[in-house]
Amino acid sequence: MKVLLLFLTFNCCFSQAIIDTSYTIHSTYNKEVKKFPFIKKAVFPINNKVQLFNDVSYKTIQNRNLTLDIFIKKDNNSHAGVILIHGGGWKSGNKTQMHSLAHEIATNGFTCICVEFRLSDEAKFPAGILDIKSAIQFVKKNAQKYSINKNQIAVLGCSSGGQMATLIGTTNGNRKFEEHIENNNSDVQAIINLDGILAFNHPESQEGKLATLWLNGSYEEVPNIWKEASALEHCNSKTPPILFINSPITRFHAGENDMINKLRDYGIHYEVKNIANAPHSFWFFHPWFEEVVNSSTQFLNTIFNK
Repeated sequence: MKVLLLFLTFNCCFSQAIIDTSYTIHSTYNKEVKKFPFIKKAVFPINNKVQLFNDVSYKTIQNRNLTLDIFIKKDNNSHAGVILIHGGGWKSGNKTQMHSLAHEIATNGFTCICVEFRLSDEAKFPAGILDIKSAIQFVKKNAQKYSINKNQIAVLGCSSGGQMATLIGTTNGNRKFEEHIENNNSDVQAIINLDGILAFNHPESQEGKLATLWLNGSYEEVPNIWKEASALEHCNSKTPPILFINSPITRFHAGENDMINKLRDYGIHYEVKNIANAPHSFWFFHPWFEEVVNSSTQFLNTIFNK
């Protein structure tokens, strides 16, 4: 009986999700304030214009419950939906890190959805992509409940989340990246990329350990997977409009110029916003936070004719 109990306890422990909590807004602040002493955290504001639904379950896989935090502007209108994807090198971070952006964008008349997804310690590529696409399907299925226009869905991501957002948008209609097909597909109509790479194996890219962990091997070991995970490889005539918001650090926009050339050839709308004198994680901090919110909402208003 003791042996059986021990086995069950051991099994139970290892069935839990492996969570890396090393990437936080606080740790990022402590790192960046040394170089940018004037920065302040963009604290999640509370007002009566927005309603928050916390930890809405959208998917269960291998006894793992994945959830969403949904921010809805309090009015009687249907709004474009914005899926927000956190950064953290595909290994760390969590959906609450997107709350401040979600709240402010929602205040401007959108329904914002912060997504929990499996990270690289728990599951390798393309698991996280499949999770987020499942979340998009869930949002479309429940569009009326959460005041969403399911034909107007944007995806916004920061750093590694920006890479994921752009890959999700450029694989519209690619059933290889969907676990199941329902009445509501996972297609999106706009992309906002905050300092996320577009190509893993690229002269401007310096991806190494974290990419190798997520992609389950180095470029030399699994070159096809590195290529498949690169949004640049999937850019096509059906790619939705894109807003690139860039820090001055070139390696975080590896492949962007190549992507822009493709978008021009296809006649697809794109915008580029360069943030001067800023760290990589500029979206967490004042004085850049408002600039990110304004650029994002203006772009979304343009695309969705609001």
